[in-house]
Amino acid sequence: MTEAIEIWLSDMGWNSGMAHLVIAGSLVAFAVIAGEAAARWGGPACRRWVRSDVGTRGALLGKRLPELLRFATGALILTLPLALLPFAEPALTIIAVAFSAALMMTAGYVLRIASLPLWMCIFLAAVAFVLTLAAALGGVEALATSLDATALHVGSRRISLLNVVNFLLVGAILFAATRIANRIMTHAVGRLSALDLSQRALFQKLGSLAVVVVAILFGVDILGIDLTTLTVFSGALGLAVGFGLQKTFGNLIAGLILLMDKSVKPGDVIAVGDTFGAINKIGVRAVSVITRDGKEHLIPNEQLMTQAVENWSFSNRDVRIHIPVVISYDSDLKLAQKLMIQAAKASHRVLPKPEPTVWLLAFGERGLEHDIMVWILDPEQGVGNVQSDILNRLWELFQTHGIGLPYPQRDIYLHTVPSHQAGSANLRHED
Repeated sequence: MTEAIEIWLSDMGWNSGMAHLVIAGSLVAFAVIAGEAAARWGGPACRRWVRSDVGTRGALLGKRLPELLRFATGALILTLPLALLPFAEPALTIIAVAFSAALMMTAGYVLRIASLPLWMCIFLAAVAFVLTLAAALGGVEALATSLDATALHVGSRRISLLNVVNFLLVGAILFAATRIANRIMTHAVGRLSALDLSQRALFQKLGSLAVVVVAILFGVDILGIDLTTLTVFSGALGLAVGFGLQKTFGNLIAGLILLMDKSVKPGDVIAVGDTFGAINKIGVRAVSVITRDGKEHLIPNEQLMTQAVENWSFSNRDVRIHIPVVISYDSDLKLAQKLMIQAAKASHRVLPKPEPTVWLLAFGERGLEHDIMVWILDPEQGVGNVQSDILNRLWELFQTHGIGLPYPQRDIYLHTVPSHQAGSANLRHED
């Protein structure tokens, strides 16, 4: 194909080098146009598919898909010409730079979709650009030789720039692979409807630990690290880790125990000390509890093992709420209690079964003390708002039916002093 194009261009008076430049420029232009078309036409369809399959979390992914399609299409179009057609310089450099840039941007967007840190995405994308360009121009060996020539001697060991680059590259790739594998595994386990929330969290945590261990073993094997050289320091290192990370490992084991015995699980409404809210997730170190104020409290796993935890939804999500109400002594007692039941039943979050009840607790100093007891099914939505709703309804009913509420009152008694006592007191004052 290249020879036919060269013959056609030579008949028009173009030389071989100019023909290669025209072919390379045409391929690059075609890759740019095709990438733009793929982003404009295929991007919206991919966004809709991701949003319907992944849900709300796919919104951020959908924003990057058009750019990913643009550069991936361009890199794919330039792959075959670069591998099969014998370009000469400087046409080879042009198409190699274009292909390397497209591949770099593709890798960067893939890593950003995987939610990797920005610095790691930039580093891996830059490495992909350099390696791809060197491979296309046939200079990988020369690049490796120049990096290996720059070295630093530490005792009997020789540390070259190539070793440092390999260590950083392998570490970054394994870190990226671990993050991606964890996300895939978490998404797959989360879709298993046969498991409850606690079991899913347990399998996700164990799977994440397994992925990290496998990545470390792969890194040690790829880098060729000799573990026998660490035997001298293994005892001291183990002792230091045992003291320094004692709490960390304690929280890790406590989190696994919490998930296995299902005493608390994601979605439960708990009260620990002054913290009350719903469990968002059980992490490696701490349990995330979100309060009704939107504040997220991180409670160490070990604290949930050693302190008393009030779980409002351990075996049953039904929760009873107590609402104190005081009415004046001159009110109609039966009517007031009937209105309390009516206001409780009118609240949309109050369960019809068990029915709301009203107890007369005591004859208080200010009035008749009552306790309205209602049941709700969703304590994670808050209990104060249910009480406020019932009291607002009860206030309107009391105003309509003339039920009075007592005011705080104090009785003050004034004693008059007899005149002869007052006179003697004045005489003593004059003395």
